[in-house]
Amino acid sequence: MAELKTRLQNDLTAAMKARETVTAGALRMALTAITNEEVAGEQARELSDDEVVKVLTREAKKRKEAAEAFDGAGRTEKAELERQELAVLKTYLPAQLDDAELASIVDKAVAAVEAQLGEKPGPKQMGQVMKAVNAEVAGRAEGGRVAAAVKSRLAG
Repeated sequence: MAELKTRLQNDLTAAMKARETVTAGALRMALTAITNEEVAGEQARELSDDEVVKVLTREAKKRKEAAEAFDGAGRTEKAELERQELAVLKTYLPAQLDDAELASIVDKAVAAVEAQLGEKPGPKQMGQVMKAVNAEVAGRAEGGRVAAAVKSRLAG
């Protein structure tokens, strides 16, 4: 079993014993999403830690979007609950890259694509650069941030 999934299950048990309803609720939903991912498809399988992180990232994004939607609808209590659940999920995710680290990774990827092509890459090579950057970033930065960094680097 994935080490991260085991940690989530143990933390859920501890949260339930301590009667921490927000933490327990967030972990329950995360574990349900992980289980759903494991049984999706032709055959049930065990997720690796990297795959569990992807599921947790997706769940965190859902919480963030839900909080924004509840704020927009004037339901501040629900929005605050979503933010608290997001904070719980963030403790299990890898630390996010700052802008300087992300720019450095983008620069390396652009240099690699440039070496491969033999010319300076432009906006048409965004897919190649994104593929290289995403392999390096691996869940430590949101896709929108990565795309914006790559786009600005290729335009400049």
